[in-house]
Amino acid sequence: MADPKGFLTTGREVAETRPVTERLKDWNEVYVPGSLLPIISKQAGRCMDCGIPFCHNGCPLGNLIPEWNDYAYREDWSAASERLHATNNFPEFTGRLCPAPCEAACVLGINQPAVTIKNVEVSIIDKAWDSGDVTPQPPERLSGKTVAVIGSGPAGLAAAQQLTRAGHTVAVYERADRIGGLLRYGIPEFKMEKVHINRRIEQMRAEGTKFRTEVEIGRDIDAAKLRRRYDAVVIAAGATLSRDLPVPGRELSGIHFAMEYLPLANKVQEGDFVPPPTTAAGKHVVVIGGGDTGADCVGTAHRQGAASVTQLEIMPRPGDDRPTGQPWPTFPMLYKVTSAHEEGGERVYSVSTTHFEGDEDGNVQFLHLIEVEFKGGKLEQKPGTERKIPAQLVTLAMGFTGTDQANGLVSQFGLELDERGNVARDADFATNVNGVYVAGDAGRGQSLIVWAIAEGRSAARGVDRFLTGASELPAPIRPTDRALTA
Repeated sequence: MADPKGFLTTGREVAETRPVTERLKDWNEVYVPGSLLPIISKQAGRCMDCGIPFCHNGCPLGNLIPEWNDYAYREDWSAASERLHATNNFPEFTGRLCPAPCEAACVLGINQPAVTIKNVEVSIIDKAWDSGDVTPQPPERLSGKTVAVIGSGPAGLAAAQQLTRAGHTVAVYERADRIGGLLRYGIPEFKMEKVHINRRIEQMRAEGTKFRTEVEIGRDIDAAKLRRRYDAVVIAAGATLSRDLPVPGRELSGIHFAMEYLPLANKVQEGDFVPPPTTAAGKHVVVIGGGDTGADCVGTAHRQGAASVTQLEIMPRPGDDRPTGQPWPTFPMLYKVTSAHEEGGERVYSVSTTHFEGDEDGNVQFLHLIEVEFKGGKLEQKPGTERKIPAQLVTLAMGFTGTDQANGLVSQFGLELDERGNVARDADFATNVNGVYVAGDAGRGQSLIVWAIAEGRSAARGVDRFLTGASELPAPIRPTDRALTA
């Protein structure tokens, strides 16, 4: 155990953020560089080394949290990095982007602020990169087997790295012009600078993984031909079909899916555009959807110089304390103020969009909404609460409904879908097509980055066993596993 009295003597401290006035002028990560290292060892010492560490159950990766907390407390950063990488291929991604269900399941969190597990994690991996502890791990021998991975998001990258290290020759196919999937073009720079993706890609290249960009399976390469070319295929194409809002005026210019809007801002940072084709500069912006993607749109609009930003959510405002119906160690629905919300704008709950209003040129100008409430388990509009707000740029961030089928990938493989429109798979993550596996949101549906990485690791084991008859790769989850809920 790190510090037997740490949870009694040390209060919770989190990463320090840069002043709003400063960070709105750039796209760098919002945290003060180096602010964690002076405090993180004591924070790691708050870990209680529980007899039954529920943080393991909260995290689908099964991260060995008490172990690397102990090493971080003792400032043995190399050992901490080794324990961290034992269960997680990309802790610098999860340490920045995961909402930390492990902290919700922390035993200390029953009656005190939980251990800052996420901050400890990112401190360990950043220190490991700085000290040169993260190096390529090429296989000792090659199996002679080939694997194609479709999609380069966290699930695809995790599967590819695991299979490459197992000795298989792996090629990752990505339809975008750069590797990273939603990590590259869905996550704004202020949440994760892309240097973290770039150096992981270089590590994977040094290990032997091949990358093919601007190749869309189904359109550029027939899926059936791809299957014949490789010994196995892993589909990690994500759940990229955005949920639409079919109300009058939806066809007006200026209304975009979040994943049409956010990638353009990222491409500016890559040097592709100055300025982006779609920008919030000088406009009244409305973001429909109260989740993390909506918050990403809010922060992006702030940095582009929006005149105002309003975020709409159809559900009621969550409470500040854990609801009685969501007891520890489940992940509670709480009112969350992200870094983007700290930067300004208005958040409006319990409202529904009725229609959009445009000008004579077909550009959106106003959004009409009405207040709603739940009665008898049904959502009902409240008469007399209609109003309109200015809206010259609207982003739809209401989640995703499944994997893309328009490109032919599903039909050309002949894949079966489950009742929710996801690619169906068995206990080994195998689809109904021999040698074709699925990992991440394409099979699970829209989910968290930790679930994507866990699925990529588990699917890699299924593929390895298919190719060789046995596997020593870890499989942290089953396809049927779900997050801890009440």
